Amino acid sequence: MESITKEFNLRFANEKDVPLILGFIKELAEYEKLLDEVVATEEILYDSLFVKKAAEVIIGEYKGKPVSFALFFHNFSTFLGKPGIYLEDLYVKPEMRGKGIGKEMLSYLARLAKERDCGRLEWWCLNWNTSSVEFYYGIGAEAMDEWTVFRVCDDALDELANH
Repeated sequence: MESITKEFNLRFANEKDVPLILGFIKELAEYEKLLDEVVATEEILYDSLFVKKAAEVIIGEYKGKPVSFALFFHNFSTFLGKPGIYLEDLYVKPEMRGKGIGKEMLSYLARLAKERDCGRLEWWCLNWNTSSVEFYYGIGAEAMDEWTVFRVCDDALDELANH
């Protein structure tokens, strides 16, 4: 694996990065075959990230050019009594994969979790994404196979809210 550490930098996103963040989200969605589900706009992202501060974003740059991003937010473990970091999305441009960028980003988030006294760093991964699954096992992550993810959205969310 080619090492790029000296020319790779991470930084927190700022308001000017909203178009870049939306571009990364769309690239990731296309990779996951879910592009038709993206309804986020620059305005929505600006409000969510920089007004409401509902999540944070780090941008990975290689030789000054944006090549990756990660969007995350805090959750909470009642069992640990501590917050955690939930990684919603991590994306590395295809031409930059296999160079250690994903591991650098996860390592940074792990350090951030420790600095913020978080008890865990967690994320979801699509089952068909075997290269990512193997990578995650390789860094010591464990699959939470005994849990089923549930979601309520769209009309079901409206119905539940109005119950």
